[in-house]
Amino acid sequence: MTVLKVRKRMISVRLSDDEYSALKALCLIRGARSVSDLTRDAVRSLLNRKEREDLLSERLEEFRLQMKGLDQKIEQLALRIDPSKVEING
Repeated sequence: MTVLKVRKRMISVRLSDDEYSALKALCLIRGARSVSDLTRDAVRSLLNRKEREDLLSERLEEFRLQMKGLDQKIEQLALRIDPSKVEING
């Protein structure tokens, strides 16, 4: 597999023998070429998930604001239809 991006940054993590053995075994299960490839994929997955969670949170807030606006418009329309049904919201 050809490396498409030059990798010039390195991180270092200390692992116990058991943790390292578990990573090596996971490499075989996942078909990763090395512990580095497996770790890089795991980090990339975490970063992508964080981006998706941020996007989802942003969209959810937009949706909430739209629903609030619609609720206000419905109340305004209801008052136009029957002004005696004034609802007091605290």
